[in-house]
Amino acid sequence: MSLAAPAPGASVPSPPGGYVGVRRAYDTVAQDYAAYFPDTRAETSLDRAMVDAFAEAVSSGGDVRVLDAGCGTGRMSRYLADRGCRVQGVDLSPGMIAMARRDNPDLAFAVGSLSELPYPDDRFDGVLLWYSIIHTPPAGQARIFAEVARILRPGGHLLVGFQSGEGIRDVSGAYRRFGHEIQLERHCYRPDQIAAHLAAVGLREVSRMVRRARDTERDDHAALLAEAR
Repeated sequence: MSLAAPAPGASVPSPPGGYVGVRRAYDTVAQDYAAYFPDTRAETSLDRAMVDAFAEAVSSGGDVRVLDAGCGTGRMSRYLADRGCRVQGVDLSPGMIAMARRDNPDLAFAVGSLSELPYPDDRFDGVLLWYSIIHTPPAGQARIFAEVARILRPGGHLLVGFQSGEGIRDVSGAYRRFGHEIQLERHCYRPDQIAAHLAAVGLREVSRMVRRARDTERDDHAALLAEAR
């Protein structure tokens, strides 16, 4: 199941100021990213349990619309669609969207920014922000959550996943193994910081999960599930 999306040949909006480098980086690595992360095998069972809880929460209303915001190559869009959600994906990177369309031709994807979501008010029953807030500095987080609250229907749900902690990490080196010389940083946030953003836009925290770093991970990971009032 899919929602209408701009045609692949449609004009691509320019990224907001400060995100040009992020778009360039993901356009560069898109094909290798799609090959290296084809599905949810990178997630732990705890991570998937939170996504499953989100899918169950939004699907209780029947035929529901879910936005995978910052969808990348669409791997989580596919996961949600396989669980009965009517998914629309949006991402800043045209390169990542091209991979999402290639690998998920039955789903709809569009190019757009989290801080300027191209959808009307009260459009979706659920929004997934799965590690898509991590390239936005603290000053930009309030705008993202305000946009999510705007497009969520009353009673709708948000699930946000992110690396838990403080500070900035240079993640450029992770792509050098594929021969890509890019510049890319991510921001860590404490769960209470994200919970404060949720509360500020009228979203009620339902549950949270925090797990320790595993294998080669540098930081702990967190996911917060919230409901629109």
